[in-house]
Amino acid sequence: MDYIAYLHKDRKSDFGVSFPDFPGCITAGRTLEEARRRAAEALSFHIAGMVEDGEKIPNPSTVDDVVSDPAIKDAVAFLVPAHSERTIRVNITAPESQIEKIDRLARSAGLTRSAFLVRSAIQSRPAKEKKYKRKKTLA
Repeated sequence: MDYIAYLHKDRKSDFGVSFPDFPGCITAGRTLEEARRRAAEALSFHIAGMVEDGEKIPNPSTVDDVVSDPAIKDAVAFLVPAHSERTIRVNITAPESQIEKIDRLARSAGLTRSAFLVRSAIQSRPAKEKKYKRKKTLA
């Protein structure tokens, strides 16, 4: 299912993305490609959160539905696919200062804490594992 997104760009800003069907679901990117990718991530995580909270997912608006929306002024509308996959809640334990830093970084990236942690974990490259060979001992 595809949802309409609004792409906003001011001269001295990043590309911003919002969704008329999901108030509060916003994201941004330094480049057009990054904004497009983050839009799909933000929408998927937003919908997953709604599902988890038992909220009803709205049907996608049509172009006719949004043509008179004042938020579309100076924006470009584009379609973003919504991928809905079952989400699983997990708990993490971390010092409060680290959670606060994660929240600041998430906000600056236009993501929720969960979306930021998942994206960071998936994009990180684990250190190469050292392989230890077991030495045989003669008895």
